[in-house]
Amino acid sequence: MGLLEGIHSPRDLDALTPQQLEELAAEIREFLVGSVARTGGHLGPNLGMVEATIALHRVFHSPDDAIVFDTGHQSYVHKLLTGRHDFSHLRERGGLAGYPQRSESVHDVVENSHASTSLSWADGIARAFELRGETDRHVVAVVGDGALTGGMTWEALNNISDDNNRKLVIVVNDNGRSYAPTIGGMARHLNELRTSRLYRSAFRRSRRFFHRLGVPGKTVFAAARAALRALQNQPTDLYSNLDIKYIGPINGHDIESLEAAFRAARDYGHPVVVHIITEKGRGYAPAAHDAADQFHAIGKFDPVTGRPVNPSTAVSWTKVFSQELLAVARENPRVVGITAAMKIPVGLAPFAEQYPDRVIDVGIAEQHAVASAAGLAFGGLHPVVAIYATFMNRAFDQVLLDVALHHAGVTFVLDRAGVTGPDGPSHHGVWDMALFQLVPHIRLAAPRDARTLSQELREAIAVDDAPTMIRYPKGAVGADIPAVRTLADGVDVLREAPHHDVLIVAVGAMCGVALDVAQLLAQQGIGATVVDPRWVVPVPRSVVELGGEYRLVVSIEDGIRVGGVGTRIRQDLRAAGFDTALTEIGLPDEFLEHATREQILHDVGLTAADIARDVTAMVLGSAIPRARPQAEQPDADAESFQRLFRRD
Repeated sequence: MGLLEGIHSPRDLDALTPQQLEELAAEIREFLVGSVARTGGHLGPNLGMVEATIALHRVFHSPDDAIVFDTGHQSYVHKLLTGRHDFSHLRERGGLAGYPQRSESVHDVVENSHASTSLSWADGIARAFELRGETDRHVVAVVGDGALTGGMTWEALNNISDDNNRKLVIVVNDNGRSYAPTIGGMARHLNELRTSRLYRSAFRRSRRFFHRLGVPGKTVFAAARAALRALQNQPTDLYSNLDIKYIGPINGHDIESLEAAFRAARDYGHPVVVHIITEKGRGYAPAAHDAADQFHAIGKFDPVTGRPVNPSTAVSWTKVFSQELLAVARENPRVVGITAAMKIPVGLAPFAEQYPDRVIDVGIAEQHAVASAAGLAFGGLHPVVAIYATFMNRAFDQVLLDVALHHAGVTFVLDRAGVTGPDGPSHHGVWDMALFQLVPHIRLAAPRDARTLSQELREAIAVDDAPTMIRYPKGAVGADIPAVRTLADGVDVLREAPHHDVLIVAVGAMCGVALDVAQLLAQQGIGATVVDPRWVVPVPRSVVELGGEYRLVVSIEDGIRVGGVGTRIRQDLRAAGFDTALTEIGLPDEFLEHATREQILHDVGLTAADIARDVTAMVLGSAIPRARPQAEQPDADAESFQRLFRRD
């Protein structure tokens, strides 16, 4: 039986010898490669954290000591060491989440997969322990060097250093990358420490100290400082302006050195930074040699070759955007791109390759990205800010008061909007339409296919006096959906019914579903016209006028229905004096767990069959029971709809 099979809790590590710990690390790497190959997931970050996670759990006693991962995609080894060995359905319904999840284990503290939050969490937890008199408990924040580019990290450090009497250990996992190589002045400083000849000499001396002097905390700490005297002509403290002690750099793949450093930090009794150097993708050649992202997040693959299994040949929404933006950039030298540590995932890499001076990667700093975009617009450029929809939430204030208030022409492109699937609650991009339609003068587009995405991107970039926003889902774009006619204000009519029973207003990726709904309604003798507003906020005038001609308006969107586009249509109908009945079909205001997009849409009643059944019940006054408790409630009871739609 392998060593991993005998690890059911962190304390099972205590009895292992140094040689057994090395064997365990090798087993874990083999397990991760084999498991993630079958399911997909975050492989590279976890291969780099094997020894460090073993050492953490040997020195600290979770869950009494709280361990916070930033971000949680590097927690697979932590899951294994806390007894979760069934990775057969990783990131699938009923299986382990891809991030820490409290419902899985008492060892999981923070579920959020958004970066740069761990130090704030750690500061709060440590203060709580102190106020409760729990002086024997420690807090450990494991923060990647990529997360150090986020402003919240520095806000937290400022507060931690203001009151440094708490037992808080900050482990900086420095692999030089987030999704891609880390950017900025901090990244350059860390790189100097990693690569300088003096560092290598100091590292060898530090390692000898650790092996020679054993594990007493104060001795090891002194040894580390002595080793770093060789660097006295260079800055050796990550935070030289803060009163936080520093240990490192430490080889992040040397368990003995890691344990010694962690014990020194633990026993110090005050906030300490432990700087560890790790290799993303370590131990698996295909990941280590992948220059793009070292298997940061990957689908199913062949564990022997590292090549994808049955790679998709379909064109993605991201690629359509990427190609069209590059074409626009060639024509318009005022266009610049901005992203937050995600140049490759959001499709800005081709733009950057051709025009490196016109693409800016700000690191994990969405607020800075948006505020600096306002400055770029003031300077005469047109910024295109490309960010995942879920991460855009972090910069609402800057969109509102830096961009919109100043009438700045900035285009925001939200990738992976709507239900994204296996990454879970914090990665679903379901809040953007409800949130950003609050911004005065904003124009929000939801393309239904590749053609409308290309059109709407060009239309957005042509706006220089207000923010524009385009959102599209994850995955393949699908076939184009033609319009039967286009109205004067750009609204596309996708299907026109001979009689005006139901007007379906379809938002973006839900256009295909809306057409299926209309077909099912037609089989029941109910006429349904389907329109795609294209620009959903503000609501086009023709949509309001059409709404006044129909007996029921149904809006369908893959964002939360509370405050969504349907709510905006309802308000505009009332403001225009129309009393048309309207029902908003969308997502509930709940956190949606990890599963496939199709499973989640089925759960919440966002399938053509569910929607058609609900609308039929409203129109004909049927007593058909609701298929999903989460589905939208009608605006009036069945009897009122029966009177409204009674036919001869």
